[in-house]
Amino acid sequence: MIKIGVLGLQGAVREHVISIEACGAEAIVIKRKEQLDEIDGLILPGGESTTMRKLIDKYDFMRSLKEFAELGKPMFGTCAGLILLAKNIVGYDEPHIGVMDVKVERNSFGRQKESFEADLDIAGVAEDFQAVFIRAPHIVQAGGNVEILAKHKERIVAAREGNILGCSFHPELTDDHRLTGYFINMVKEAKK
Repeated sequence: MIKIGVLGLQGAVREHVISIEACGAEAIVIKRKEQLDEIDGLILPGGESTTMRKLIDKYDFMRSLKEFAELGKPMFGTCAGLILLAKNIVGYDEPHIGVMDVKVERNSFGRQKESFEADLDIAGVAEDFQAVFIRAPHIVQAGGNVEILAKHKERIVAAREGNILGCSFHPELTDDHRLTGYFINMVKEAKK
């Protein structure tokens, strides 16, 4: 069975576990870097990117997360997870994990009270995906090898670069598991 980890330091961990299991894969909450050896793919959940970075540093995860990506193992960042994956962040000198060739802007859709839902056409996933945006970032620039999967009002909100998938919204907060299923298929392809 495909084993998908969810980085369990902070954020919407339980919701991702439910979505993974609904897609027929095994979900493992990752709280120690050694657990990364046990999984086939990793989801970096939404939450607060600055807090997540502090916890990644506190528990010595950074090198292991970069090595996970270098091994070609798929990673999926949602909302704050996308910020962690990005090579460039508007207003910051250094990236976090920095394995996806995109530049992101934090909180680009506004604050918590400006949260909203929108139907998206996500290439290869769905033409009617209900996306939940909460203090969401967006991709302001994407490198040449990055496939843009979805936009909302001309802003890039979902993209893929090889084994790395990122989105601005929270797919785990709905009962629509198609984007999680898309990631699990990426993991299956990578295992072959």
